[in-house]
Amino acid sequence: QVQLVESGGGLVQPGGSLRLSCAASTTIFSMYDMGWYRQAPGKQRELVAQKASGGGTNYADSVKGRFTISRDNAKNTVYLQMNTLKPEDTAVYYCNARPSWNSASYWGQGTQVTVSS
Repeated sequence: QVQLVESGGGLVQPGGSLRLSCAASTTIFSMYDMGWYRQAPGKQRELVAQKASGGGTNYADSVKGRFTISRDNAKNTVYLQMNTLKPEDTAVYYCNARPSWNSASYWGQGTQVTVSS
């Protein structure tokens, strides 16, 4: 079992920036594929960005060029740098961890991001 703790959410004006962090309770963090998802009110949870254990990245079209996912394996942490935020980015953002060797999936508790003037 892996515990994930997100932080860094909050209220920001359109055009602003936030950085989300997700700390994982595992000693083999480098072997996990990490991702950020979001869920807006009344909508399904959707993928925002992924960072594979091997280093590959994947982004939703809606955030390409604005968001950057990165990981620090020494700190067991994955980050999501969000720039040029838009009101439509408002959602609860969830961290996800998947071991590269099986189909398990772990979720954090979520952190609220609100983009509003």
